[in-house]
Parts: sequence; C-alpha cells; structure tokens
Amino acid sequence: MRDEYFIRGQVPMTKSEVRAVSLSKLELTNDSIVYDIGAGTGSVSIEAARAVPGGQVYAIEKNPEARKLIYANRDRFQIENLVVVEGSAPEVLTGLPLPSHAFIGGSSGCLREVIRCLLEKNPRIRIVVNLITLESLSQMIDFTKTWSIEAEFISIQVARAGLAGTSHLMQGQNPVYVISFGGTGGWER
Repeated sequence: MRDEYFIRGQVPMTKSEVRAVSLSKLELTNDSIVYDIGAGTGSVSIEAARAVPGGQVYAIEKNPEARKLIYANRDRFQIENLVVVEGSAPEVLTGLPLPSHAFIGGSSGCLREVIRCLLEKNPRIRIVVNLITLESLSQMIDFTKTWSIEAEFISIQVARAGLAGTSHLMQGQNPVYVISFGGTGGWER
C-alpha cells in the first residue's frame, strides 16, 4: 500500500518498500496470530491484518499519539481483526494469545528481552525485526550468536526521485536492516 494512504501525524512509519519486504519475510498465512511490536502508525499492522483474514493482529504501542493513529488507520481501512494493545513489550505480551508471527519495528531498547519473551511463548514463532542503527544491528548479531539462531540479515536502501529544478534526482533514504528467523515455513501446510 502507498504511504500516503495512511494517516501519519508525527509518528514514525515503516515505508512501503520496507513494509513489502518485511511482510514477505514474515511468511504470513491466512490464520496467523501476529504481534506488531512498536506499531507506530499501524502501517504494518494494517497490511498484516489484510493478509490474515482468518487470523488476528495485535498492534502493541506505548505512545498515546501513535495509538490514536492506529485506531484512525484501522477505521479508515475497516479492519476488524486488529487489536490495539497499550503498553510496552515485553511486559504486555504475557496476557496475549500465543503468536505464530511477530514483527518488531521498535523495542525501546529492550530488543533482547522482547525476542526472548517471544521465543519462550512460542519457540517456533517467525520473527522479523527492522533496525536502523548499527548499535541495534550489532546487538542483534550478538543475540543470534548467543542463542544459536540462524537468521537472515538483509539491508534495504531505497532511493526516491525528487524534483530539482526541471530535473529529477534520486534521493537516498536511510538504510533499514531486516532480520528474519524462525517459523515453520507456512507454505508447507
């Protein structure tokens, strides 16, 4: 979906090209139970909910402004299988149903704890993490080594054309690291 379809405000949003890759790496199935941790505007939650009509998506977000945007976007797209969860992970995850998939777009510095909690809830969960800082990437590499997790690490850098006078110039966006691991290969069902 195009970025401009979403109500955005001042809250960060996973851009459409990165969303497309991240959702592909999630390998969602019709009945997936998905956590979107650090849901922001809810762009990933909305697209995931559309992809899992027989499943459920839980948009976990601590920021009140962001939660308002998630509700507004949920209403805009008439999504019924999306629940907005107030609070921070991993604390709020304990009361939620068992997840089959998780997308982590923000963890407020608790990335290891969030992943550990997800793996304890479901050792076969499929997890996709988006990171933008080298420090977070380093932490993720260390975590996967420590836990002997075989993960795929990719970097996406998108450039968009912008007008400069009468010419178009490509303007690079910040790179995003997409890390994916776990799951049972939903295509095997």
